[in-house]
Amino acid sequence: MKRMRTRLALLGVLVAMALVWQGVQLARFANTPLRGMSTDASVVLPRGGTLTGVVRALRAQGVEPGPAWYWPLLARLTGVAGHLQAGEYALPPGITPRALLQAMRDGKVLQRRFTIVEGWTVRDLRAALARVPLLRQETAGMDEAALMAALGAPGQPAEGRFLPETYAWVRGDSDLDLLRRAHAAMQRALDEAWRTRADGLPLRTPTEALILASIVEKETGVAEERAKIAGVFIRRLQRGMRLQTDPTVIYGMGPRYAGNLRRIDLMTDTPYNTYTREGLPPTPIALPGKAALHAVTHPEPGDALYFVALGDGSGRHVFSRTLDEHNAAVRTYLQRLRAQRETGNPGETKQ
Repeated sequence: MKRMRTRLALLGVLVAMALVWQGVQLARFANTPLRGMSTDASVVLPRGGTLTGVVRALRAQGVEPGPAWYWPLLARLTGVAGHLQAGEYALPPGITPRALLQAMRDGKVLQRRFTIVEGWTVRDLRAALARVPLLRQETAGMDEAALMAALGAPGQPAEGRFLPETYAWVRGDSDLDLLRRAHAAMQRALDEAWRTRADGLPLRTPTEALILASIVEKETGVAEERAKIAGVFIRRLQRGMRLQTDPTVIYGMGPRYAGNLRRIDLMTDTPYNTYTREGLPPTPIALPGKAALHAVTHPEPGDALYFVALGDGSGRHVFSRTLDEHNAAVRTYLQRLRAQRETGNPGETKQ
């Protein structure tokens, strides 16, 4: 009997030692960074997925996940079992199994970024979205009319209706999801700009403000010039003068524009040729940012009616009150342009 008790005691000690050893191993596993990850690695926990599937996915990427049975055991011991949320999770260098399980419990899914650039056209935007890896493509077969109908804005021209900003998205989102958010963001920005607009503007509707903002966006990339250029166009509209802005002509030419605007192009009538037609073009010509919207609804006061590129590569302009002053500025610009071409430095083109 005594011998039996001794054996049982010894067995108990051995079991306790095994449990302690196993606990040490589990703790080491939980807090040891995963090895074998590539740059920008991630793992997906699908809806209804299991940690066993996560371990398989890790191994498929060359990650060393350790013993598979450690994962559900660690999940139970840390209280995350039954609380894991589906999604894609980043695997940054140094991440441990414990940290990954906590991220899955908290739903800290990997967020990617997509930036809509000020001055893009809708065609540029859709082409950029089509090149985004892992973003579901829902709009590939849609023309612009179908796209706007899908966004709940049937009959609205697509050009200019998406706000240039950086948008976060997660795996499973689609191009239509991003376009829907950008469309709503533009509507909010336009509503705000219109609500706070200055008095006396020759703009009858928010859409007209959006159209003019798109022109200002294309005319300069210099932030402090936007309100000044907007002021020129506002005064032209107030006086019944034609806007005579090259970007609208270029937009109206579509694929015929080959990078060089000729005199005959300025004389060829299209709905977007502001040299041959009075007032604003029928739609925006690009995607304006918030700064351009603010500029046209809060234009800088002054008496300038003309502007021409400075021609030094800075993107800045020379502003003139009279046609004679403007013609002199144009001559200076052309002389500078010729000199730059002769030295092999073409500088900027006239817009």
